[in-house]
Amino acid sequence: MTLSMYQASVPVFVRALSNLAHVLKKGEAHAKARNVTDEVLLGTRLIPDMLPLTKQVQIACDMAARGTARLAGVEPASFEDNETTLEQLYARIQRVIDYVQGFKAEQIDGSEGREIHLKMRNGEMDFKGQDYLFGFVIPNLYFHCTTTYVILREAGAELGKTDFIAGAQQ
Repeated sequence: MTLSMYQASVPVFVRALSNLAHVLKKGEAHAKARNVTDEVLLGTRLIPDMLPLTKQVQIACDMAARGTARLAGVEPASFEDNETTLEQLYARIQRVIDYVQGFKAEQIDGSEGREIHLKMRNGEMDFKGQDYLFGFVIPNLYFHCTTTYVILREAGAELGKTDFIAGAQQ
């Protein structure tokens, strides 16, 4: 049995983002129980030179949305980074899930060799589709989901491994 590029991307992205929303909701419940405002929680970071919680969620969403579009060979949709509340972050996660699920398998399958060129702030990167998915998108998606989890865990939210791995499916 072979694994298609669609199977290795869209369902993985949707699950990661669904679990991210679950982790965020548990973090929200913890914060509300301790009278911590959205502003404080969303600005939380582990160390001063890292990106805050809001940006971690935004980047995780961008990885899934842009990754799917690039694998499909289309220009990625733009999602403005203007969320200032948890509700807005949940809405962004859902918008990205809907966007990613809007792609059909036939748009992504066969993209293993697709040329993907990225212009990053520190230079340009070139990938073939399969290397882009497994060596860039998935690791970045999980890095930012994990960092969100760790920020919330450090803030005292009662989270466990199952929340991260199976959160939305529990």
